[in-house]
Amino acid sequence: MTIKMKSVLVVFVIFLSGCSPRQPTPVVSPQNMMGSGDAGMSPTATPGSMMPVKPEASHMMEPIRGENALPATETMGGQPLAYREEHGVKVFDVTAKPVLWPILDGVTVTAWTYNGTVPGPMIRVTEGDEVQIIVKNELPEPTTIHWHGIEVPNSMDGVPGVTQDPIQPGETFTYEFTAKPAGTFMYHSHFDGDVQVSAGLYAPFIIDPKEPVSKPDVDVTLMISEWLVRGGMTYAAMPMSGMEPNYFTINGKAFPMTETINVKKGQRVRLRLIAIGQFIHPMHLHGMPFEIVATDGHTVPDAAQLTKDTVSVAPGERYDIEFVATEPGQWMLHCHILHHTTNDNVEPGGLMLMVNVTE
Repeated sequence: MTIKMKSVLVVFVIFLSGCSPRQPTPVVSPQNMMGSGDAGMSPTATPGSMMPVKPEASHMMEPIRGENALPATETMGGQPLAYREEHGVKVFDVTAKPVLWPILDGVTVTAWTYNGTVPGPMIRVTEGDEVQIIVKNELPEPTTIHWHGIEVPNSMDGVPGVTQDPIQPGETFTYEFTAKPAGTFMYHSHFDGDVQVSAGLYAPFIIDPKEPVSKPDVDVTLMISEWLVRGGMTYAAMPMSGMEPNYFTINGKAFPMTETINVKKGQRVRLRLIAIGQFIHPMHLHGMPFEIVATDGHTVPDAAQLTKDTVSVAPGERYDIEFVATEPGQWMLHCHILHHTTNDNVEPGGLMLMVNVTE
């Protein structure tokens, strides 16, 4: 081989090596970032994991802050919020603050809440009402509120840096809009939402129709979410390696602390299912089929209503389902991803509740 040919080969090899794909930089697993795992082992990347590539994103893996958090004084979330009327406007007061919230006997989470409960208080008004919500921020970080599915003016939409400045700790902000349309909605944080919503900043918002309609005998709203509790500390549960939830709640409680829905045989029952976490939940009712009468707050025409016994509720979705309680007994409503019916991997627990039908 001539010297000239050798030189060409060397140049070609150098060119190929420069074009070869770079090896990925190992990513620290969340267990190592939170101080657990084997100290002597080098961090390895988890295939398919959604780990942060910027140091500032590590806030997602830090415990929920609870400075000065006191034990909750209320035991049930999602209860109707009282209002005062001023010049024809319904005025509600909402305070965002941390509390210590029991999701189960012996299990308490550090929760960021509206008015000290998980979910926050239900705002329930009539279509066409003028409403004003005065929000005070007692959290250690800024926040905003988004009115999920409600038709509000753009300036009231709650997107920080787009429609408003974040509400700083100690500050207040007033949201004003006309309540429309009728249906099942919710309100939740839209600042650092992957953490703040997971920590408990969510609540139902029900707008009843202005024109009279046939009402169900029993009307219950159920907000579905997830939690991650490790070593006595609360983290934001997320669909990423090492941050998956180990507790699952309906209206802020895990079975067997979830509520029991008591109905009489022959009564018509409406359940408003709201998924606010980051995981999908196929909710299954034992004993009786149901009709899907509304989706995302909008009524489904009679001819289009599906009769089912399981409906998958994705994050942000709302399904109003109705059934007639025809069979006496204790009937279970639960998520059919069966890991979601455990408490820290122990069954039964999580997303389960009982519908108690009596004669």
